[in-house]
Amino acid sequence: MTKKYASVDRCDCDVIHKDVIDHVRKEMPEEESLYDLAELFKVFGDSTRIRILSALAVSEMCVCDIANLLNMTQSAISHQLRVLKQAALVKNRRDGKVVYYSLDDEHVEQIIDQGMAHINEEE
Repeated sequence: MTKKYASVDRCDCDVIHKDVIDHVRKEMPEEESLYDLAELFKVFGDSTRIRILSALAVSEMCVCDIANLLNMTQSAISHQLRVLKQAALVKNRRDGKVVYYSLDDEHVEQIIDQGMAHINEEE
């Protein structure tokens, strides 16, 4: 990712804006929620998982098809799908002997779309 922003300058003063701090402290989510959010974003920190999510945003797929698409082993794909399922990012359904995976809900696709919009922003 290329650097788009100039370095951040430090404040040259020691003024504390208590009203702003109090307002932000009141509006911030609970620490546990922020921890859970950080854990969710860690799941997005793997390019293989992002590739799987991108594929599933287009169509539900079985492990065999995902493995073929991404030129990876079924075992490697299954491992990543377990991580994605534990994070409630994908769900599965069985049709006979075949298990199909899809995004868990529209929020997952929105997260991907927002991330893509952010990295594709013009400087």
